[in-house]
Amino acid sequence: MIAKKTAGYYIFWKSAFFILLGMSIFLLWYTTNEVEYVWRWYRVPQYFVAEMDVETRSFIEGEVKSIDRRGETVAITVANSRESETYQAPAGEIRVYKGDFIFPGDTLAVHQVTRPGILLQGLWLTIKVSMIAIVFGILIGLFTGLARLSDNPCLRWTAITYIEFIRGSPLLVQIYLWYFVFGTIINDLLARQGIPQISSLWYGVASLAIFAGAYVAEIVRAGIQSIHRGQTEASRSLGMNYAQSMLHVVLPQAMRRILPPLAGQFISLIKDSSLLGIIAIRELTKATREVVTTSLQPYELWFMCAILYLLLTFSLSMFVQYLERRTLIQ
Repeated sequence: MIAKKTAGYYIFWKSAFFILLGMSIFLLWYTTNEVEYVWRWYRVPQYFVAEMDVETRSFIEGEVKSIDRRGETVAITVANSRESETYQAPAGEIRVYKGDFIFPGDTLAVHQVTRPGILLQGLWLTIKVSMIAIVFGILIGLFTGLARLSDNPCLRWTAITYIEFIRGSPLLVQIYLWYFVFGTIINDLLARQGIPQISSLWYGVASLAIFAGAYVAEIVRAGIQSIHRGQTEASRSLGMNYAQSMLHVVLPQAMRRILPPLAGQFISLIKDSSLLGIIAIRELTKATREVVTTSLQPYELWFMCAILYLLLTFSLSMFVQYLERRTLIQ
């Protein structure tokens, strides 16, 4: 009797979920029809994979002396009384004929190339920035968390100052500081020494990594303190020093406990990378905003942007769950 009731209970609430989901989709469709919005999903794929026309232009004026096809390429020779140039291009649409007189800048041939669209470029940059920031955030957080627990007052107070300052100010303000203050100072010093300047991308990575490092440090500290003191005392009684005890006994146990909050922190970091658009980094959100401005398709593109972020965060969440299962097995 209980089993039948339990089965009916789950069937009822599962049905309720799908009904709510269907109602939400219907309400979205109904409201967009009321504002007379025309959905154009068929135009979205071009922002992932784009077919672009590449033109081969002449740099000199003169007469087209020859057009030679060589397999998948074409060689077009332009000459005048003073000079002659041959232009190589993939075989495509040839816009001139032998004997034509052309001027500098005239198109000789056009061929199509397939390139990643602006959304795909933005997605890749979001992944790149997030992964680099996560790696450096882990390193910064690990060392800061250990320093936070150190008996050395200098290390402990430095770690506390860093953690409180970073966690006490908004990420947006820190991005502005890194780009407009530290970036200006550093690039000015590099320019005076004749050294190439650092791009805004790396200042964005630095701001994200240092921001995440402060939160990772507190997660690491809490994870280490959650391990019973007897574990450390037992390892020290076996002849291990502090570093060996931390590396071989405490941290492996603490890692199992800090993985879930670490996953949440890194998922937030991926979403926080959308703020880097304010310093001209074309990550996914900025790329979507640019496409919306030119295409006037806000509904489709912002939905697509949200789905792409969901894919990134869900993939990271599944990876962390896999790591959790591996650590539990071990």
